[in-house]
Amino acid sequence: MDRPFRDRYDAGRLLARKLSRFACRPDVLVLALPRGGVPVAYEVARALRAPLDIFLVRKLGVPGHEELAMGAIATGDVRLLNEELVRRLRIPPAAIERIAADEREELQRRALAYRGDRLPPEVRGRTVILVDDGLATGASMRAAVAALRQMHPARIVVAVPISAPSICEEFREEVDEVVCARTPEPFYAVGLWYKDFSQTSDEEVRDLLARATGERSPVNHGA
Repeated sequence: MDRPFRDRYDAGRLLARKLSRFACRPDVLVLALPRGGVPVAYEVARALRAPLDIFLVRKLGVPGHEELAMGAIATGDVRLLNEELVRRLRIPPAAIERIAADEREELQRRALAYRGDRLPPEVRGRTVILVDDGLATGASMRAAVAALRQMHPARIVVAVPISAPSICEEFREEVDEVVCARTPEPFYAVGLWYKDFSQTSDEEVRDLLARATGERSPVNHGA
């Protein structure tokens, strides 16, 4: 039986070993889904010697039923709508615009908090490894994949330390490659597979992104 990971860093190191064929490739970019995916992705990017950044996604919830997604917005000014759901529920355009504006504001707040004045990375033509700390329903990752595809990467690889077996299989139909380091059965929940599943803070996200940038910068090698 699989033992729980100590924490997200431990999980990231195991996941990195499963991704070793991507090491030292100039086309590879590691993108983390904040916040929990960042410590995992930090270890992956470090092992692969690849750049690390974040990929922000915000769900657009149906008015009055916010847990139900009618679409999503993402890094790079990407907006996706489930047109069939919007028509079926007769959601007026004004309501969609209002919700999208609110979520765009939150997306921008997070981008500023995490990235500062750095521009989002260019993904067109690159092999992008999307990393999170696990897949339960896969909703956030699915939105990220759909948004990322609009930005024309060469390949999309979804990579997680732990996943429900059925969700991992579903993603094989949606992206170029899926790497789920562990797919235990029964699965129950992502958090059960971590001894320490405490929330990742905004400060930790900023620190890890800064460290990843510093470790790849030649000017810091002699510091």
